[in-house]
Amino acid sequence: MTDRPTLDRAARDILKANDRGGYTVPNGHVYPFQWNWDSAFVALGFATYNRSRAWEEIETLFSAQWDDGFMAHIVFWQDDEGYFPGPKVWGTNKKIATSGITQPPVAASVVRWLYDSATCDSEKERAAALYPKLAAWHDWFEKYRDPDGKGLVVSVHPWESGRDNSAEWDEPAAAVDISNVDPYVRRDTSHLDASMRPTKLDYDRYLAMVQYGRDCGWDHKKIATEGPFRVVDVSMTMILLRANRDLLALAEALGHSEDAEKLKARIANAEKGVSWLWNEDAGAFCSRDMITGKSSGMVTSASFLAFYAGVANDVQRQALASHLERIGNKLTYMVPSLDPDHEEFDTIRYWRGPVWAVVNFLVSTGLADAGLADWAERVRKDTGALIEKTGFYEAFCPTTGRGTGGDDFSWTAAMWLHWAGKSKAGNVT
Repeated sequence: MTDRPTLDRAARDILKANDRGGYTVPNGHVYPFQWNWDSAFVALGFATYNRSRAWEEIETLFSAQWDDGFMAHIVFWQDDEGYFPGPKVWGTNKKIATSGITQPPVAASVVRWLYDSATCDSEKERAAALYPKLAAWHDWFEKYRDPDGKGLVVSVHPWESGRDNSAEWDEPAAAVDISNVDPYVRRDTSHLDASMRPTKLDYDRYLAMVQYGRDCGWDHKKIATEGPFRVVDVSMTMILLRANRDLLALAEALGHSEDAEKLKARIANAEKGVSWLWNEDAGAFCSRDMITGKSSGMVTSASFLAFYAGVANDVQRQALASHLERIGNKLTYMVPSLDPDHEEFDTIRYWRGPVWAVVNFLVSTGLADAGLADWAERVRKDTGALIEKTGFYEAFCPTTGRGTGGDDFSWTAAMWLHWAGKSKAGNVT
C-alpha cells in the first residue's frame, strides 16, 4: 500500500498530466477528449489545490453547449484519429464538434459545492455566470427526455447513462436492428484488455443507435419518442433529481425566484414519479424499458443512488439497506456495479461488476445524507483501499481489488483528493 501524501501527489500529477489547457481528458491513452460528467468530478479534484482551475473545467465544458440547452457527453476539442467513434461518425455538425447524446447531469451539484465552499467573491460571480447554462440544460431534460411528464429521465443510448454495458440494457438493446451498421474498427480494445470491455455485439448496437440519431439529424424529441432504445434510467433519474435540488439552492442563493418555484414543482413531480421505478420483487429501484414497460429487475450500484436523490421511503430504505448488507458480506470491496448474485455478474467487465470510485462517491454521499454513516464510511474506506492497493484505475475488481480499464484515470484521482483520501465520509456535496 502507498501512503496518503504520496497518493495525494500522484493524484495531482495525474490531473496535471491529463490537463489539456482548460479541460481534462479522462485518460491520456484511451479517451483523448472532454467528457461531460468526468469533467464535473474532475473539478472537485482540482478544487483541492487550484480553485480557479476547477471553475475553468466546468466553464470550458459549457462553452460547447448547444443553443437549445443540450450538453453533449463528449466535446471533441481536437482531432484524434486514434479514437472511435469520432466527430465524423456522430455528424452533429456543430461549430464545436460534439457527440449527439448527453450524460448524467452532475454539473449543477458540483457547481453548488464550489459555490458553497467559495473562498472569494469572484467564485460566486463565476457560479452566477454558469447558472443560466445549468438551468438551460435542466430545462432541456424536462423538454426532451421526460415524454410522460413524470420527472423521470429517458436514456436513448447506453453510453448516455454512463453505465455503458450494464446488464440492465441487455434486453432493451437486443431489439435494436444492427443489420445496417457501417463497418468500423474499434480502438478501445487496442489499448485495453478486451475481457474488460463491452463485447462486439454491444458495440454493434451502440453504433446502430448512433446512426439512428445521425440519420434523423439529432432530433432529440424524435429520438426520445421513436428511437430504437428508450429506457428510463435509474442513475440518470436519481442524479437529475439531486441536481435539481442543488440547482434550486443556487437559484435561491442567486435570486432567481421564478426559477426556484419551477424547480420546486419539478422536484415534487419527480419524487412521485420515481415510484414507477421501484420493483417490489427485486426490492430495489430498477431501470424500465419505455417501449415494453418492463423493469430490469436488477440490483445495480445505481439502485443505491436513491439515497443520493433523497427519495427512498422507510420500507424502500430498509430493503436497500438489506441489499447492502448482503452484498457487503459477499465482496471485499463495495459497491459493485451489478449484484454479485446475478448471473451476468463479471468482476472485471466494465459495468457488469467492477467498482467505480465516482459512483461510490455519490452513493456514500447519499448514505451520509440519509444518516447511514456506517455504510457511508464503508463505501469511502473501500474506495480508498482500492486506490491505495492498486492505483488510480478507471474501475476495480470488487473481489481482488485488481485495477480494470484505463490507468492514471482523472476522475479516480479527483475522487481520492476530494473524498476517498480524506479521514471520514460526510455530506460533501
